[in-house]
Amino acid sequence: MSALKAESQTTNLPAAVTGPLPPRAILLFDIDGVIRDVGGSYRRAIVETVHHYSGVRPEPGAIDALKAEGCWNNDWHASLELLRRSGLGTAERPPLPAFPELVAVFNSFYFGGDPAGDPATWRGFIGDEPLLVDRGFFEALTAADVAWGFVSGAEPPSARFVLQRRLGLADPPLIAMGDAPDKPDPTGFLRLAQTLLGPVPLGPSAPPVAYLGDTVADVLTVQQAREQAPEQRFLALAVAPPHLQRPETAERRGPYEAQLRQAGANAVIPATALVLAALDQALTPD
Repeated sequence: MSALKAESQTTNLPAAVTGPLPPRAILLFDIDGVIRDVGGSYRRAIVETVHHYSGVRPEPGAIDALKAEGCWNNDWHASLELLRRSGLGTAERPPLPAFPELVAVFNSFYFGGDPAGDPATWRGFIGDEPLLVDRGFFEALTAADVAWGFVSGAEPPSARFVLQRRLGLADPPLIAMGDAPDKPDPTGFLRLAQTLLGPVPLGPSAPPVAYLGDTVADVLTVQQAREQAPEQRFLALAVAPPHLQRPETAERRGPYEAQLRQAGANAVIPATALVLAALDQALTPD
């Protein structure tokens, strides 16, 4: 199956909430780097894809710097851009690969099998993704009257695998690759927020809508949502990805978090598990 078949890479939005009272807040999550550690999977697939074509493995800092530009949320496009910046496609260097070919190579590393097939047959890097939260984390959000969902650039089979199979979430509200334009375009973010609000339109009467992500693109998604719905209260929450929370990368974490704040994050938190406390603090009047 072609890795680019949009038909197999879409998800269904949940039915709109029809209860009489909206939740006190909406909290949407990115998945990669927020719900699961993809340092050994998606990021490793970027490294190996670039190496496959160029013979050079980019350093983690080079990927961080690219992501900090705010427009390379899609890892296929990020891989191609790293190849372009390495000199491929210039005189006396091999040409850049065709995009469908690059996607197929990337997915062979990441999934190690048919993305639309049985996950039990996958033998790729997707098998090395430590979870950063558990099902009880989402039960606590529900108990706190916070509605939640996911807006991610991950391929739908990958997103469903972590949310449904590994976390045990039943039909979680999800916007994944192919459901909306890539972030920082806020289309998917706004659509899912409105779905969770049900009959209450986005605006001054709606509860706050927060988004927790780990990249500049995630923060910019909220910034662009504010431009489209200026009367709605939005909160941009951010967390450094797990690969920057290790002792050996501590010196890179501070500058990365500074970039998130500079992009407009309302708060940068130490870990995803602490987001409810951060949300409560942000919602508490001064």
